[in-house]
Amino acid sequence: MKMSVKQLGILAISLLMFCLSGCAVTSSGSGEETFKNSVMNFAAVQSVAVLPFQNLTADDDAAARVRDAFMGMLLATEAIYVLPPGEVQRGIERTSLRNPSAPSSDKVKALGEILQVDAVMTGVLREYGNVRSGQTEANLISLSLQMMEVETGSIVWSGASTKGGIGVPERLFGGGGNPMNEVTKEAVNDLLNQLFQ
Repeated sequence: MKMSVKQLGILAISLLMFCLSGCAVTSSGSGEETFKNSVMNFAAVQSVAVLPFQNLTADDDAAARVRDAFMGMLLATEAIYVLPPGEVQRGIERTSLRNPSAPSSDKVKALGEILQVDAVMTGVLREYGNVRSGQTEANLISLSLQMMEVETGSIVWSGASTKGGIGVPERLFGGGGNPMNEVTKEAVNDLLNQLFQ
């Protein structure tokens, strides 16, 4: 049976649509979920305390690893001084903060007074690890962050990033995507770009 050019074209387009419409997650987001308080003077933020991130993943240590990567990369910008984790822990203990990943406005103010910082940052790690679609797997991270200024305890910035996942190249050619460390760096860089834009 011979196929006409039109039938061959329809078959090729159908095959392409099938390949592109997989049910796996792909990389996304650069500022789509960003909030920035328009009246806040972000240049006045010279120091920040990064609280432990909430972990919604199956990996118990994932939030600590991502927090460490975020703190190091934020400090490397030399735009903001990042308080060491031990000092942050001291502030958490002195304020009797039961849930450091979701402090109240009053606790944010108290932390600011004790730690002498301009802002407090919290985060939620929503996804971290491998995703699989058929025989293909890749690393994925989904992270959201918030910055609260310590005078009022209100949120002045919020951003989210999802990086990694299974895309067209992985689906067509196999492979496991980028290593988890690289995917984490991509997500943190995306969030830093959102913060400093």
